[in-house]
Amino acid sequence: MALLEIRELSVRFGGVVALDRVSFSVDAGEVVALIGPNGAGKTTLFNVITRVYKPSSGSVLIDGEPVSRVSPHHVVRHGLARTFQNLALFRSMSVLENVLVGDHIRTRSGWLESTIPMPGAMRAESAARKRAMEMIDFVGLGAAATRPIAALPFGTQKRVELARALVSKPRILLLDEPAGGISHEEVDAMAQLLRRIHDQLDVTMLLVEHHMAFVMGISDRVVVLDFGKKIAEGKPGEVQRNPAVIEAYLGAA
Repeated sequence: MALLEIRELSVRFGGVVALDRVSFSVDAGEVVALIGPNGAGKTTLFNVITRVYKPSSGSVLIDGEPVSRVSPHHVVRHGLARTFQNLALFRSMSVLENVLVGDHIRTRSGWLESTIPMPGAMRAESAARKRAMEMIDFVGLGAAATRPIAALPFGTQKRVELARALVSKPRILLLDEPAGGISHEEVDAMAQLLRRIHDQLDVTMLLVEHHMAFVMGISDRVVVLDFGKKIAEGKPGEVQRNPAVIEAYLGAA
């Protein structure tokens, strides 16, 4: 059984078809890239998987269970986490505080314990801070843990968002343009970090990305969308040589 399965998924916004009967799966342990020109439906697909959007038809399954049965704020409990194309961080908060937000599902103290300094709440907070610091150290930002997000460069903020996603211990991580907007040197470092996350933390990945060298270097398999339809799927080299993919990116000769 696939860890994540997309079945005949369609999304319509009025008369606009954003996704048109898209199907593919992601097996545990894979790194799968979702590519396509701007407007192909990639981020829409991520938003359906994470229950931000409701599909017009079709389904998304995690371990064979339809995601539609899960409330949006409980998706993370099913081992799913994501990063965003436009960073969704709290700029006035520190690195540590932002990462702690991602650990909320494992903080068990109730509202009363959280408002009054009771032993149970203090132990829970200490454990959460330890988990958060472990992920901050893992992405190489231990020295910046107390710094506010607004004071950090864009590439560093991307690592903070990764740490926040990882602290929930996801089985599958959705990455929306992890190499977008960063320098060539940072792209190489990001690729190395994602490989470490995959290998050392045993995290399956589905990523959206426009940086083709990055995609080809990190992915086991590539799925290509164009105008909401899947036009190709296969190993990176196969997809790179596919005439339909070349036409979608470069236009017909």
